[in-house]
Amino acid sequence: MAVILAAMSGIIGGEVVLLGLIALPQMLRLGYDKNLAIGVVCAGGALGTMVPPSIVLIIYGLTANVSIGDLFTAAFIPGLMLAGFYVAYVLIRAYLNPAMAPVVEGPRASTAEKLRLAKGLFLPILVVIGVLGSIYGGIASVTEASAVGVLGVTLSTMIRGEFTIGLMKAAALQTLQTVGMIVWIGIGATALVGVFNLMGGIKFVSALITGISDEPVIVLLFMMALLFVLGMFLDWVGIALLTMPIFVPIITSMGYDPVWFGVVFCMNMQMSFLSPPFGPAAFYLKSVAPPDISLGDIFRSLLPFIGLQALAVAVLILFPAIAIY
Repeated sequence: MAVILAAMSGIIGGEVVLLGLIALPQMLRLGYDKNLAIGVVCAGGALGTMVPPSIVLIIYGLTANVSIGDLFTAAFIPGLMLAGFYVAYVLIRAYLNPAMAPVVEGPRASTAEKLRLAKGLFLPILVVIGVLGSIYGGIASVTEASAVGVLGVTLSTMIRGEFTIGLMKAAALQTLQTVGMIVWIGIGATALVGVFNLMGGIKFVSALITGISDEPVIVLLFMMALLFVLGMFLDWVGIALLTMPIFVPIITSMGYDPVWFGVVFCMNMQMSFLSPPFGPAAFYLKSVAPPDISLGDIFRSLLPFIGLQALAVAVLILFPAIAIY
């Protein structure tokens, strides 16, 4: 469900809150391990960073002057790979300790009941197919595909009998708030980078990074470490707008593909959504979690998933063809 939600919207906060409101209480009620349930909700909700149409990929494409369509194509398999890591981790933990994900007691649901419940996925999947299909099929640009998504969701709410003027107004206001926030962060970051550049800061940082080693891999790993540390304290939009004007020219000069680096950057930003003390996904979940779940509980639950994200970054660096095949 987290992958489907990510493919529908790419908005991390909404996915974490939705899963926290619907999935987390049910898992706790059925006796699932608290830490495992919290980790799955937070890490799964943050998949919107990687799975197209990711807003992180869009911002990277704009700052690095890279085709957003190419980024979406490159990020699709790595996004599913990361989701696969989460699935494998849950299965292994559950097999080693069945009490962590107990079998639901009572009679099993019939096939007819499962099919009836599965109908609820039909419209969301159609929206995903419409958005991603129009991009990958070359029918629409990324901007036009967003309009396809809006139309698909609007028609879905009409078919389900949930469409109201109040709903449309609230969605429009939320969109304006989100876009306004990103625009103002962009203005501030652009001004800062401009002044930084005039003072010779970009040349200084570029020389510092490239002077670390003659080995491109060492330079790349240093960039990844720097991004991880920045992600612990800063919002990803600010990180992208501050670092990409410096990092992308260096990456290109070392012979790396900027599309591949964009996917690696987004995978790194996955960790920033979970890593303390900033970890916005943890705060999103805390806002809707039961009162007995503390912020410390949430961050402790996220540690294995941060490790899986680091593993995914390492795999992408070792095997670039996963993204740029």
